[in-house]
Amino acid sequence: MNLTFKTLSLSIALACAGVAVAQTPAKPAAPAKAAAAPAKAAAGPLAGQTVKVALIDPQSGLMGPVGLNQLKSFQFFAEKFSQNNPAGVKFELIGFDNKLSPAESLNALKAAIDQGVRYITQGNGSSVAGALIEAVARHNERNPGKEVVFLNYAAVDPDFTNSKCNFWHFRFDADTSMKMEALVEHMKGDSSVKNVFLLNQNYSHGHQVAKFAKEIMARKRLM
Repeated sequence: MNLTFKTLSLSIALACAGVAVAQTPAKPAAPAKAAAAPAKAAAGPLAGQTVKVALIDPQSGLMGPVGLNQLKSFQFFAEKFSQNNPAGVKFELIGFDNKLSPAESLNALKAAIDQGVRYITQGNGSSVAGALIEAVARHNERNPGKEVVFLNYAAVDPDFTNSKCNFWHFRFDADTSMKMEALVEHMKGDSSVKNVFLLNQNYSHGHQVAKFAKEIMARKRLM
């Protein structure tokens, strides 16, 4: 697990939420004298508003330490970006413990929406992400004007940006097929690699890693 990339993804997710609320109609250029005003004054009517972001990930159980680390990382960046962002808004990060369960995640999504959250983020488990993608799409279809955006920082099922691509879902991580493509391409140029052993989890992510590794190695004639 690349924690550096995940941390970068967290900051991008919060930055995107800030940019989204900063998109207001363009105004005529101000006189040169007014241009010298502090940047905060240019934030307009959004200044001082609070953008709520819900992190729906495990905070207990086997994956609890991972989820808690990501929660603290999000809280750090929420505080950092609250101090200075183009929209002049504040960020409030709300953590929901989904216990790595799709059903618990859907309950958390409903609770978050009831609290006025319009941005949710998640990354641990493609089974959870798949359930959230479908639930967000249904909610948005039934509630025009109250849409929710799903910021996915680490659930890497390739289908999410292919056959299950959805306008309201944005992923910041490379999917499994992309990662295996890069890994196999590197092995192809390394003459010291003689054998490849695939030790994968016995669930969807591990199955996909094995599947794409075999397909790509065969295509690049490494098998």
